[in-house]
Amino acid sequence: MDNRDSVLASDPYRSLTRVAEAEPHRILIETSSGERYTYAQMRDLAARYALALQSRGVAEGERVVAQIDKSAQSVALYLASLSIGAVFVPLNTAYTVAELEYFLRDAAPRVAVVRPQTASSAASIAAAAGIAHVETLDGEGGGSLSELADSQGAVDVPQVEPTTRTLAALLYTSGTTGRSKGAMLSRGNLASNARTLADAWHFGPEDVLLHALPIFHVHGLFVAINTVLVSGSRMLFLPRFDAAEVIDLLPRVTVMMGVPTFYTRLLEDGRLTSECSRNVRLFISGSAPLLPDTHRAFQERTGQAILERYGMSETLMNTSNPYKGQRLPGSVGPPLPGVEIRITDADTGAPLVETDAIGMIEVRGPSVFSGYWRMPEKTAAEFRDDGFFITGDLGKVDARGYVHIVGRGKDLIITGGYNVYPIEVEAEIDSLAGVVETAVIGVPHPDFGEGVTAVVVPAKGATLDEQAIRRALEQRLANYKLPKRVIFVTELPRNTMGKVQKSVLRESYRELYLTG
Repeated sequence: MDNRDSVLASDPYRSLTRVAEAEPHRILIETSSGERYTYAQMRDLAARYALALQSRGVAEGERVVAQIDKSAQSVALYLASLSIGAVFVPLNTAYTVAELEYFLRDAAPRVAVVRPQTASSAASIAAAAGIAHVETLDGEGGGSLSELADSQGAVDVPQVEPTTRTLAALLYTSGTTGRSKGAMLSRGNLASNARTLADAWHFGPEDVLLHALPIFHVHGLFVAINTVLVSGSRMLFLPRFDAAEVIDLLPRVTVMMGVPTFYTRLLEDGRLTSECSRNVRLFISGSAPLLPDTHRAFQERTGQAILERYGMSETLMNTSNPYKGQRLPGSVGPPLPGVEIRITDADTGAPLVETDAIGMIEVRGPSVFSGYWRMPEKTAAEFRDDGFFITGDLGKVDARGYVHIVGRGKDLIITGGYNVYPIEVEAEIDSLAGVVETAVIGVPHPDFGEGVTAVVVPAKGATLDEQAIRRALEQRLANYKLPKRVIFVTELPRNTMGKVQKSVLRESYRELYLTG
């Protein structure tokens, strides 16, 4: 078996068909309503969806856009696209009609699959953009695409033989600066990362994953589903996260993947104990930073240390705290096997070899994407000549080889000529009594260029004072790092994956120091 065949043995669709042939009655998905789909049933369902797509003219390399609710049928659509060599383009269900128009024009799909309630507006956009077909799929698995799939007689679909370079998906970035970019992920990217994660996290056929994540994102779609497929395990497939429901289901699962907000919500429920989670061997967190306090509180309540990892749409997963070994709060662990991480000077690109030196994180490995869709100049700007991708994240590597993320490059604050890393200030404020969480941002300042500004969420009933917080920090931080203002809010703005939207905060407070 050459390297190509070895990698593609872990391809998500090949993994599905392998288990379906060997153990057709093995369960892949159980929904919250009690529906069960075996590997063989999912293979056949995906085959009917593939035939439906082909009947609409979808061929190898054509894009299939999906802005749909989570369901077993949405998984089948993803797998169907892979089976015929189409390019799957999942879109956040929160995107507006105006945003959808941009994605449809940019991706230029043969078929767009949307929720029934947006079908009319999507059809108008598609007609203007020259897109041939708009189909619907709802959260219960109904809609015109399902009807078209059900009408297909045979389920024997001619299979496309992919290579490791065959384009599998376009994942659009959030687009907080400029146009959203479509990261081109290949079959080799998906396969290699699925195998790496299954091995690193000790996934096996006996595992049951609690899946409460959205599936328009790398976390819920590729990290969760692909790892399950390659390991032959199963999922409890929830339409969304609900803390009470999750606690009820914990005794039935062995692994849970989530974002930090999932874990803070669970901690608010007094029923979360070591007893209710005794069958869970692994809790995984990603997509946003997990506060060390959340890590410690969860371990105290359950006896289990959450495993935090680090990845992005462009690279899939890069690092992970160890399955066996210390899971260090505030760290995302060492690089995964086959992944190279280096820290470079953000201005010059020169490698920084000193331990704990803070700089730009760059990554190279088999799961790193090939570039941005129809953006060759942007692609060239984001890669070094030796193949390392410039992530835009600032971080450091400690003496044990664990990676620590200190923030996005665009979040770095330069005040009076000094660099301030928000995570350092946030950690100090978060450690104060009565503080739930903090976001530190830089906004325009007439004297310092940028003013360090803290946006703080106080605990219920806490009486926090701006000057008191500043006084508490004076003994902990250099003067230039001290927030010039502390603003109190009931909650921080977040995206659908739980990441704090600092761009929203910067826009909200951009006049703070400029209006007297």
